Amino acid sequence: MSEKTLTRMDLSEAVFREVGLSRNESAQLVESLLEHMSDALVRGEQVKISSFGTFSVRDKSARIGRNPKTGEEVPIQPRRVLTFRPSHLMKDRVASGNKA
Repeated sequence: MSEKTLTRMDLSEAVFREVGLSRNESAQLVESLLEHMSDALVRGEQVKISSFGTFSVRDKSARIGRNPKTGEEVPIQPRRVLTFRPSHLMKDRVASGNKA
């Protein structure tokens, strides 16, 4: 499995190469896009990207957990969690290893 991680800098470099914006404009575009996505998720909205997937926030209720080492019951506080559900196209592409 590859250890490569795609970063913001990689995304802005790709925009620079493929769209033709300056490096600074490319970085601003990527930052703006990520900020819009983050803001929508904070408001509880879904972020759907066609042929990629859906990001959403789920509210998890409080529950009783168990420490696996001691067996002691521990209360788990209610919280919001970020989830990602890939599209069928993305699932198929990852499964086949296709980079096209």
